[in-house]
Amino acid sequence: MKRVYITAALTCLVILAAVVGCFRLLNLSGGRTGVKVGFVYDNDESTPYTYNFSLAKDAVERKYGERAEIFTCSNVLDDQIEDPIRELAAKGCDIIFFNGYGELVRELAPEYPNIQFCQASYMDMSDQTVPANYHTFKGEAYQGRYVSGIAAGMKIKEMIENGIISEDQAIVGFVAAFPTSEVISGYTAFLLGVRSVVPNAVMRVRYTETWSSYAQEKSAAQQLIQAGCVIISQHTDTIGPAIACEEAFQSKPVYFVGYNQSMSEVAPAASLVTSRICWEPYVLTAVDAIVKNRKIEAAVSGRVHGTDVSAGFEKGWVEMIDLNLQAAAPGTQQAMDSAIEQFKRGKGDFVFKGDYIGVDPDDPKDTCDLRGGYVENENTSYPLFHYILSDIITIEN
Repeated sequence: MKRVYITAALTCLVILAAVVGCFRLLNLSGGRTGVKVGFVYDNDESTPYTYNFSLAKDAVERKYGERAEIFTCSNVLDDQIEDPIRELAAKGCDIIFFNGYGELVRELAPEYPNIQFCQASYMDMSDQTVPANYHTFKGEAYQGRYVSGIAAGMKIKEMIENGIISEDQAIVGFVAAFPTSEVISGYTAFLLGVRSVVPNAVMRVRYTETWSSYAQEKSAAQQLIQAGCVIISQHTDTIGPAIACEEAFQSKPVYFVGYNQSMSEVAPAASLVTSRICWEPYVLTAVDAIVKNRKIEAAVSGRVHGTDVSAGFEKGWVEMIDLNLQAAAPGTQQAMDSAIEQFKRGKGDFVFKGDYIGVDPDDPKDTCDLRGGYVENENTSYPLFHYILSDIITIEN
């Protein structure tokens, strides 16, 4: 009987040793029990851009539960980011995500080689030397802008056919923060989407010179509406333009096309559709890479440019949300789906193409002939198209 017990005990010890060995092997091959993740926001979740970015944090919480310890710093200006970085590093963060555009992140990264710093791209990194633990990423927003332009174009076409406006009143307005290439690329793609349906449509742009000012953005939208714009969109960070359209809608039809966050709650009558960069695919994969001790760019599914990554509809990095079926013209969803399918097949070179001449607003001698086409995000996740299309885009003072 003793032999039986001894044999059984030895068998249990062998099994236990094998199990422990397997766990050790998994650990050595990249497994870990938990991860500490930091998020630094340039604003708070009451603003569309930060709210949209925070959805990625929520996705990490859902996926990892108690295995992930998450720290959040909000309302951090670009030039005030050093203290939050050092605080999160002291808390033992393995990876930190930033939606702000300051260069301090890149400068501080070498001090913390064991932490991965992932920042929404804010400039062309293709010719920059960056630390090995510094990464940039962004969805190819021009794709969503173009598709939302199609929805706007379909509505304008319907308004013309129904006699609500005349053909020469096919004017769209855009509330823009600054004349950066990211902003210019977005509103140009939007207008070209409109013109794919209404070839004679034109655009008026007003800059606010700030990313986040409800009063200025609303005022800019109101001025564009008074100037005859029948559809307004924006690349700023408050609900001001949507509210302006909703208020104007009481007396005349003025529709709003959103970015980052649906405006259907604050502008139920005027809101037409919204495009958003979906940050979740990159953030989730980057965290998973840390958990498995993998290189982020080897794990992320997208177009990799060194330590910079981009993608569009084909990888779920860009989305269309909340098409207002009560307001949208018949056939809008099908028209949007057709364009999205082209993007998913990797064909995005049709957007910045046509009989157009673009002029650099800072250097009139620098022009771009779009008859040969322009490929956005070819070598970087940051949009680089920075030309104002002559005759069809007017910058208003």
